[in-house]
Amino acid sequence: MARELILETTYLVDLEREARRGLHGPATALLESEAESVLNITFTIAGEMAAGVSLDERSTWEEFLSSFRILGCTTDVCWRYGELYRLLQRQGTLIGANDLWIAATALAHDTPVVTHNTSDFERIPELEIVEYRRV
Repeated sequence: MARELILETTYLVDLEREARRGLHGPATALLESEAESVLNITFTIAGEMAAGVSLDERSTWEEFLSSFRILGCTTDVCWRYGELYRLLQRQGTLIGANDLWIAATALAHDTPVVTHNTSDFERIPELEIVEYRRV
């Protein structure tokens, strides 16, 4: 059975930049090393990518995202979001709302998150992180 991953926005921005510049960098190398994996993004990540300047044409955005499965918002994702919000708020360690949605989606689907932004995601108990290092 193939491994599943959620590719977080920081990783996708680097992947898109490498593709646009014709570079074979660390984002592309990670993608190649995970050729057998199922690559997911969350609905929030799709929205963040749509908000970016380089993907401001819908057709370009859709083409870029076509390689990834978009995980939607379900009742389990919503419940996980609420649990995480309450926990992090009590601890005084809240993270941004979009990152919280990404973490909730990852936990609901029992899927690791590929990210460069480990400082926020490390606050989430039981979240598996695949750290992506920029060069």
